[in-house]
Amino acid sequence: MRQQWTRRASLSASLKIGDHRGRCRTPEEEESYIPFAQDSLVRQWNSMQNVADGNQENSQTPIQRNKYLLNINVGGKLFQIAYKVLAQYPITRLGKLALYTDPVKKLQLCDDYLVQKNEYFFDRDPSIFHYIFHFYRSGVLWVMDEMCPSNFVEEIEYWGIHLKYSQRCCRILFEEKRDELNEYLKIEKELEAELEPLESGAQFDGKFLGRFRKTVWNLIENPYSSVPAKIIAVMSSFFVLISIVGMTLSTVEEMKNKTGKMWMEQMEMICAIFFTSEYVMRLISSSSFKNFLRAAFNAIDLVAILPFYIQILFENLDDGDMQYHEELHKVENVSKLGKVLKLIKLMRIFRILKLARHSTGLRAFSFTMRQCYQQVCCLLLFIAMGVFTFSALIHSVEHDVPGTDFTSIPCAWWWAAVSLSTVGYGDTVPDTILGRLVAFVCISFGIILNGMPISILYNKFSDYYAKLKAHEMSQSLQLSRRIRLKERVLRKFSECWRADPRYYR
Repeated sequence: MRQQWTRRASLSASLKIGDHRGRCRTPEEEESYIPFAQDSLVRQWNSMQNVADGNQENSQTPIQRNKYLLNINVGGKLFQIAYKVLAQYPITRLGKLALYTDPVKKLQLCDDYLVQKNEYFFDRDPSIFHYIFHFYRSGVLWVMDEMCPSNFVEEIEYWGIHLKYSQRCCRILFEEKRDELNEYLKIEKELEAELEPLESGAQFDGKFLGRFRKTVWNLIENPYSSVPAKIIAVMSSFFVLISIVGMTLSTVEEMKNKTGKMWMEQMEMICAIFFTSEYVMRLISSSSFKNFLRAAFNAIDLVAILPFYIQILFENLDDGDMQYHEELHKVENVSKLGKVLKLIKLMRIFRILKLARHSTGLRAFSFTMRQCYQQVCCLLLFIAMGVFTFSALIHSVEHDVPGTDFTSIPCAWWWAAVSLSTVGYGDTVPDTILGRLVAFVCISFGIILNGMPISILYNKFSDYYAKLKAHEMSQSLQLSRRIRLKERVLRKFSECWRADPRYYR
């Protein structure tokens, strides 16, 4: 009969597997030669095998145990490894299993033990254990690109094998892939936290007026929970824009008359009342006062309404001082108070940050800045280095020119900053040839510097914006479906009423 040779796919392309009849070797040969993935050493196993063969075990002769081989059952597949091979790695799980003589310690290393066949069972992934099996035979841990890094690291840590046993090239690529995966999972977790509300509706269960506070919280914090909540979100953005427009028009000369001031004050009062009501509703519906104060958006809301009340307070104090102080002192006090009021009124510009609560683009931009703060700080460092370097160069070249604007290095900072940003106002220009050469190098450096982080920031911003927008669209679709459901119910009721003969009477 023709001799049949078999070859199995393995991790090493050059590894040739012998025939089945070549298994009959001396104990010394068994220790030195255990082929990888050979059919006699890797066998299929299932839990019903013992039940099916239970009636035949009594009639069969007892299986002869091989004291040189360790039988390992991993997820239903049987492997046989020589004790001498496992003893070369005593700190691994299988190395300890081969060296321990205490049966209790051996049972602690495995999940189960089959006495009839002398098999140690491990409830692990058998596909990954092929790499572990090959490691014990060759001393090299192979890493495949298609494997999940987290799952592979978890498995090799269970078996007590370090990643250092793999090839250096494979290890470098694997570690890079694992770091990228960890960074991706970290960003995804933070992005999910950004999408989720600060509080959950379940936190109001069992608290004072919990049902009422939960309803108010959904109206204010979750614009996709109902149609009134969406209307409140739109009104909030509308009042922010009205407030910014009113603050802008109050600086126009034609609006500083009596009528214009009255309209601006009334508009400011209406916006302040709305912002105050919104802030109080958020405060009432908050389940934790401490978390409410820590939230950044709530701090923005507080800054948005404080200038209005501080202005009223200072005006009342000003009226009281008029009654008790001399005329000169009154004029000085009014002058100082006016400067303070101007500064307080300027704080109203922060109201525009309230749009970030309902703007997907602003939220994506803020999240991008938080994730890329290292790149942004590095860019600012390069800009500062360029400003100091080129301002010193232009001063050393241009300081001897009569009537030059580069009288000192600090005076040249503005020119260097404008040139690096490639804006070029033209208010300060060099006169000498060397100065123009320095300016050309400065502008070229600015072009290269500004182009480096743009692609990184834009790619991340577009990715975050797409994910935030997809989440917003999914919530909006759910709300629109609920709205259409109500419309269909009303239409059905109207059709039923029209079908009723009494409807026409």
